[in-house]
Amino acid sequence: MAPRGSSKHRPVFHAVVLASGFIVGGFMTQFARRFLPPGAVKEFLTTGVAPSFGPLQVDLVILKFAVGPVVLDVSLLSLLGVLIAYLIARSLF
Repeated sequence: MAPRGSSKHRPVFHAVVLASGFIVGGFMTQFARRFLPPGAVKEFLTTGVAPSFGPLQVDLVILKFAVGPVVLDVSLLSLLGVLIAYLIARSLF
């Protein structure tokens, strides 16, 4: 019987769980920003840190394009989404 834990999973599995957690958390954050009444609870749950970088210019002589800016909006609800995704993945696999 294989040992239970995260050591048996590949990094892609962890990346998918992390990405899905941030997506679910982002939906929860946007839902809270839209539907919660103004107040301390809304501010606490939806205030986040938004680091960004970009735009990144790529010039390949025959092809030229720009990527960005890329922003990661991290709030308490997005971290809660990651925790929920982790707990679901842990219980399923």
